[in-house]
Amino acid sequence: MNWFLALCAMIALGACAKSADKVAAAYVSPLSYQQYDCAQISQEAERISARVQQLTGVQNKKATSDAVATTVSIVVFWPALFFIGGDDATTAELARLKGEMEAIERVSIEKKCGIVFERPPEPPPIQREAKADR
Repeated sequence: MNWFLALCAMIALGACAKSADKVAAAYVSPLSYQQYDCAQISQEAERISARVQQLTGVQNKKATSDAVATTVSIVVFWPALFFIGGDDATTAELARLKGEMEAIERVSIEKKCGIVFERPPEPPPIQREAKADR
């Protein structure tokens, strides 16, 4: 029985939606923005940034819901594991938009427009406490 619960837990954890910060950017060619001038690049950057913020909230809500459902399913009712959503169209759109942000930044750098997207600060690396020699 323990092996069954462990297997269900692994399947469920693999099916959970990722938090927005863990969604990797999909490649988007900067060529699609080459004909834009700096004003157009700025407008596109604002549009994409607003949509990314919106999807980030949706994605993080799904990730939290999946995590709670997984925990409850494992502890209380394991058949519910099969109903956990996982990644979907929201994740794909978020990855694409992140790729568009990178492409816009590249074109902005080439054209010296000065458009840079703010990114959340990276968490500090985990430091291990040094054990004192005795």
